[in-house]
Parts: sequence; C-alpha cells; structure tokens
Amino acid sequence: MTTATRTIETDIPARLDRLPWSRWHWTVLIGLGAVWILDGLEVTVVGVIGPRLTDESAGLGLTDGQVGLGASIYVIGACLGALLFGHLTDRFGRKKLFLLTLALYLGATVATAVSFNPLWFYACRFLTGAGIGGEYAAINSAIDELIPARVRGRVDVVVNGSFWVGTTIAAALSIPVLNGDLIPEDVGWRALFALGALLGLGVLFVRRSVPESPRWLFIHGREREAEEIVRGIEKSVVADTGKDLPAPERRIRVRQRKLVTFREIAHTAVRRYPRRTVLGLALFVGQAFLYNAVYFTYALVLSTFFDVADAKVGYYLIPIGIGNFLGAFVLGKLFDTVGRRVMITSSYVLSGLLLIGTGLLFRADVLDAWTLTACWSVVFFFASAGASSAYLTVSEIFPMETRAMAIAAFYAVGTGLGGVIGPTLFGRLVETEKVSAVAAGYFLGAALMIAAGLVELFLGVEAAQRSLEDVARPLSADDEDAADPGAGPAAGSAAA
Repeated sequence: MTTATRTIETDIPARLDRLPWSRWHWTVLIGLGAVWILDGLEVTVVGVIGPRLTDESAGLGLTDGQVGLGASIYVIGACLGALLFGHLTDRFGRKKLFLLTLALYLGATVATAVSFNPLWFYACRFLTGAGIGGEYAAINSAIDELIPARVRGRVDVVVNGSFWVGTTIAAALSIPVLNGDLIPEDVGWRALFALGALLGLGVLFVRRSVPESPRWLFIHGREREAEEIVRGIEKSVVADTGKDLPAPERRIRVRQRKLVTFREIAHTAVRRYPRRTVLGLALFVGQAFLYNAVYFTYALVLSTFFDVADAKVGYYLIPIGIGNFLGAFVLGKLFDTVGRRVMITSSYVLSGLLLIGTGLLFRADVLDAWTLTACWSVVFFFASAGASSAYLTVSEIFPMETRAMAIAAFYAVGTGLGGVIGPTLFGRLVETEKVSAVAAGYFLGAALMIAAGLVELFLGVEAAQRSLEDVARPLSADDEDAADPGAGPAAGSAAA
C-alpha cells in the first residue's frame, strides 16, 4: 500500500541541474565515488594473493578450491547486499544507506585481516561483498541525483571506471606481498585487507559532509529539508565560482509519498518500461560475463599456457587495469557530447569485435604473455566505458522512486550470472589445456557484448544532458503537471 501525503510543486531538480561545476561537486565525487577503488582492491586482492592463502605458513592454509569458493561467496554477498540495501535506499534515503554500507565494508574488511580459519574468512568475505553491493545502489543513486545533467554521463562513467584504479593498486601490491623474502607470509596478505579498511575510513570521513538527495527528500514529505540543502549548495557554489545562478527553467508537481511497494516496482519494470528492462539486462549480463569470466581467470591462462609464475601475475594485471581506467576516463566525456546511444553501442560492439580478433590470434598461437596482455588492454579500454555505462543507464531510465532498486536488481542478475557461470565455465575451459577451448570462450564473451550493443542501438534511451525527471517521469508526478515541459520523445512513453 502506498502512503501518500499531499501534492507539492518544486523547482529543485532544475536548480541542481543548472549549477556550474564547483568544489562542492568534487566533494561529492570523492566522497561517493572513491568506494569503487575499494571494490576493485577487494575483488582483485583475493585473486592475486590466492597462492599465499594456500600456503600453510600464511595462517589459513586454504586449498585452491577454497580460494575460489571465497571469491564466489563474495559475489553472492554482493548480489544479496545490493538487493537488500537497494530496497532500503529507496525507502530510507541515500545518505543513511551509503554511510551504513561503508561502515559494514570497513568492519568486515578489518575482520578479514584477522581471519584465523576458513569459516571466519568466508563469513567476512560475504559481509564485505554485501557492503560493496549495497554501495552500488546507494552511490549511483546519490551521484546521479546530485550531479548536473550536462555532465552526469562523464562523471558516472569515470566514477564506475575508478574500480580499475583499485585493481591496479592490488596488482602492484601483490608483487611484494607474494615475495616471502620481503614480507612474512602470514603478514602481507593481512596488510592488504587492512589497507582497504584504512582507505575506507578516509572515504567515510569525506562522505559525512555529503547531504541527502534533495530529490529523495521532497518526494518523501521533507521538502523543507530539501530546500535548505539546495540553498546551502547554491550558496557554496556561488561563493566558490563567483558566478550568478540563472533562474531555473521549470517546476514539477509531485504527490508526496512514504513508500513504494514491490508490486509497484515490478509493475514499473515489466509493464511501464519493458523495453528498458530488456536493455538493462542485456547491458549488465554482457559486461558481467566478460569481466568475471575473462579478467578474473586471466591468472589461470597465464600460468597454464605461458608458464607465468604466480608471484609475477601482478605485472600483467597492472597494464590491463590501467587500460580499463583510461578507457572510462578518456571516453567518458563523449557520453555527454556525442550521446548515450552512440557511445554505449560503439563501446560494446567495438570491444566485442576486438575480443574476436584477440581470440583468433590466441587460437593461432601467435601471442605470448605480454602481447596477449596488450590485446586485453585494448579490448578493455573500450569495454570498461561500456561496463560503466551500464550502471549509468539503469540509474537514469527508471523513475526516481525505484532508482536504487533498479540498479540493485540489474547488478544482482548480471553479476549473479557472470560471477557464477563465467568463472566456472572459463575455469573448466582452461583446465582442458586446449587453446581452442579457451578461444571459444572468448568468442562467447564477444557475442554477448556485441548483442548488448545492438540492443542499445535499437532500444537505447538518449539521456545525454537531460534531467532525470525528463528521462523517466517520477511515479509520484502529478497528472496535472502539464505536458511534462522539456521532455523529449522518449521521456513520456510508457512502453519505452
């Protein structure tokens, strides 16, 4: 049952979208976006220090299978955490949840560093994943609702692409950690987890100054608080930039409410926006399979086909991580200038075609470890922009009241499929020790990426430089909000 209060008229979305970039926006960007670095660190750490975790002298003595199980448990925790905290984010607000999920991550990471047996390690990995999964929904929602529409695309793509800064750090740190002559076997891997917690503590300190989303506040009956926050933001931006702010161009009418039911969420996805639901699933499944299947089994490929020692795997992961981040950083601005549909389609299809080329070269046995790494760096340069844009897309194309839950649901489905099926499948393919079998897996990943790009071409919603309320009309929007001013052709279509 929906709890409604009264109808109000507000210009808050237009006021937020008209703001020039300022130090206040940098605070939001750092406070909310830095967690992706932590996620990249977390995901990569277990993979690169796996050989150390299997060493009896390291204090845990896990088997190879148990290390893989720990990675799967992390993925399961992330998926379930995304769903739980995504729902809570839509119900109780962005700020409460992005503080809670970061606190959960911090506590679980510290606990991981002092693991004393496999069961404790698994429990900590599950809780760490749950915290990170919850971050995806809360952070993407908050960023998109606070960042001006004209730069929302590049900011979101770069923020999500910063995941690869974390993977690069983890890969670099794994080199001395796996060298038992430099750091004791039972200390180095624990220090890596402790470092993640230390970085998270710094993020928490900055994040405390980030306000609740005014968009969430005015719909949930707290318009006075929303007004105070926006006035404070405007005052800060004017003081920083020295520019007078133009008058907002439009107002919207909304019926305030306290709760959106699961029935309304399902109706929105299946009945109101079925084409957008297909689009979100295609983008998430494609990128999740590619990354979880290919990137996170790369160490196995290097050791099986090129005899690369475990302690040297980090050297090969560093350039791939750099290529991933540079792709999001360099191409990000084009998502606002060239447009969403062209850039998302291009990044998915081009990365898929390059992956086919890599698979053909790999099957022809003309690559060594470094040239294969160079090929992957190029593939992921484009794929990372596409993967980041998947989060941007689902956070834009669904109404505000369901935004966090939409992000959570697509993340859970995509990561659940890619994080479970992908690594398992590729692990089996690598175990065959047949180049042709692994190449076939590459071709499958390429097909999924190209298919997702084509879905974007035909079903994509052009959201570049458009207000969130234009792209997806709020469920609470009053029917008397005449003609939805400023909305383009895709904004008002119930079936789009």
